[in-house]
Amino acid sequence: MAVKTAEARLEERWRDILSVHARTMCEIDRVLHPHGLGASDFEVLDLLAAESPREGDHCRVQNLVGRVHLSQSALSRLIARLEKDGLVERSVCAEDRRGVWVELTRKGRDLHAEVQPMQRAVLARMLQAAEESAG
Repeated sequence: MAVKTAEARLEERWRDILSVHARTMCEIDRVLHPHGLGASDFEVLDLLAAESPREGDHCRVQNLVGRVHLSQSALSRLIARLEKDGLVERSVCAEDRRGVWVELTRKGRDLHAEVQPMQRAVLARMLQAAEESAG
């Protein structure tokens, strides 16, 4: 049996991370699908809930771009879909007309609160399984 090189171990570790991520995202999608959400939808709702904890608070879309694993155009399409579903509202930033504010609606806050425990349970289960298989 050949001894693994440091480069081969690094590559294997990277592929393990990608595999855990893919399996976890698929499981989150499966659990949230009955609620009309996917993993990326939830991620945006979760970030908005964290960035704007009180009703009426809002966040610039640009502040979300680096925090979600979506291109700016994909994020814009996702936010448009969430808006169509009544989960968020968008408005133009008065100080900078190129900027766009986004905020959770009451419906969005309620749905986020309902599904957040499900998403966290998936994270706990999937990451625990990954740690056990790595250890």
